[in-house]
Amino acid sequence: MQIQPYLFYKGTCDEAIAFYREALGAQELFKMRFKDAPPDPARPLAPELADKVMHATLQIGDAQIMMSDGGCMTENSQFAGFSVSLTAADAATAERYFNALAQGAQVTMPFQKTFWSPGFGMLTDRFGVPWMVSAPPEMSPAG
Repeated sequence: MQIQPYLFYKGTCDEAIAFYREALGAQELFKMRFKDAPPDPARPLAPELADKVMHATLQIGDAQIMMSDGGCMTENSQFAGFSVSLTAADAATAERYFNALAQGAQVTMPFQKTFWSPGFGMLTDRFGVPWMVSAPPEMSPAG
């Protein structure tokens, strides 16, 4: 079983894909625009949606994230009630990801050592997506 976040942007999905490529090394696995879908006479496509992203899938490390400009068709103006959690291999890598995502973001907890992690921070990126970036806990040597 897989559980994957599906994020809906309000017209900035292409920009978000480019940003996550740069900040996190994301790879675009699939992208389809609204104009590429079969026409539905019962629900004609608004012309301003034609070049917007209907669906995209990004590979980020071992995980996939799905995204769409479908938020353009709702009254929702922000993401709420969740955070995307990113765990890097080590504290230095986690801090690098955090700093990259922090460009234009609202940092809600600066990246720092905590009692559960050698590095953890929280922010809301410039697209309104809340992130928790962490390093795995340091393991004590057995003995």
